[in-house]
Amino acid sequence: MEIVIPDDVLVSLKLPKSEVERELKLELALILYSRGALSLGKAAKLAGLTKREFLEELARRRIPRHYTERELEEDLNFARG
Repeated sequence: MEIVIPDDVLVSLKLPKSEVERELKLELALILYSRGALSLGKAAKLAGLTKREFLEELARRRIPRHYTERELEEDLNFARG
């Protein structure tokens, strides 16, 4: 899939040209994750970040993490060994 952004919109962005694609992917990933449309792993992949880096970005922006009971159980089982 390809998303086309009009040139005048790209020119209006207050970002260095080299950072535009990375920043737009990150912003899209954060929005879709916060709406529950993407899982943490898929959102991190879209953003081009590791899960840890994506979690750090969520924390920086004070976006709550979606954390299900199943994920909690998996984490507890992992911690127990």
